[in-house]
Amino acid sequence: MLQPEQAVEAAHGAAEAAHGAPEAFNAGEVIIGHVANSPIEHPLIHLPTIAGIDMSVTKHVFMMWVVAGVILLVGTLVVRRYARQPQPVPTGFMGLIELGVDYLRERVEPSLGSKYVDTYLPFLLTLGFFILVANGLGLIPIFDLLALLNHTVLHLPEDAFLTKLTHGGVTATGNYNVTAGLATISFFMIIIAGARKHGFFGHWKNMVPHGMNPVLTVFLVFIETIGMFVRPFALTMRLAANMSGGHIAILAILSLIFVFAQLAGSAIAGIGVGVIALPLAIGVSVLEVIVIGVQAYVFVLLTAVFIGMAIHAHH
Repeated sequence: MLQPEQAVEAAHGAAEAAHGAPEAFNAGEVIIGHVANSPIEHPLIHLPTIAGIDMSVTKHVFMMWVVAGVILLVGTLVVRRYARQPQPVPTGFMGLIELGVDYLRERVEPSLGSKYVDTYLPFLLTLGFFILVANGLGLIPIFDLLALLNHTVLHLPEDAFLTKLTHGGVTATGNYNVTAGLATISFFMIIIAGARKHGFFGHWKNMVPHGMNPVLTVFLVFIETIGMFVRPFALTMRLAANMSGGHIAILAILSLIFVFAQLAGSAIAGIGVGVIALPLAIGVSVLEVIVIGVQAYVFVLLTAVFIGMAIHAHH
């Protein structure tokens, strides 16, 4: 039996051996680290806490700034170049934008009506372009390459701004707080559209048909109120879940390479799994290219439908 002193020495030896051993691959940490917002210990810009809310700038806040900057820069350059032409004819990228605008206008006009489509189309286009660019930037592994460069060449300290950019996910629309903010804007736009058409009180009166039995009115108001909040909730969950789910699927498939290599204790096992995992991950990535456009379109189309329901209230 070990003496107390020997037991302590053995414990210290085991701890040192564990500390020196290579860290096991943790697929969960890798996946969450690539899709979640940058953790609180890695904020990009420290800001004070206001009313109990940490106002520090995180990775997804930074990505929203990048998305807004890209849209502003590209939109300004394209429109100025188009305006300088002697006979403005949309060609190239401007033609592609006009094609998208015309397509969206045709899709939302049945919901909004020809009288109101031009009124709310700028809002819907802004919403759609923001979501589309945010989704698209999330597929570009810019910060993963930056992390690789930092790990192999730069070796910057943990508190460097460039190092902090490597923490957290890139797709801002995979964050439920971001999609909830977009859905909240749509929620208030629905109310504004109904109030502009029917008046503030008239908009809320349209929740129930005229002449309804008082008892049924109470239940109908309750149901309509729930439905009013379910709409932005559905917009929030659909966009964030689809954008996060695609990235999680890709990372989970690629993680199988390292998991099997670790379990088998041989890199050959990982390579063997990689022969199947890599093409599968590429296939999911191609599917994600389609998803980024579909999700932007669905978010905008549903918002247009909800606005149209507020404008053309009928029972």
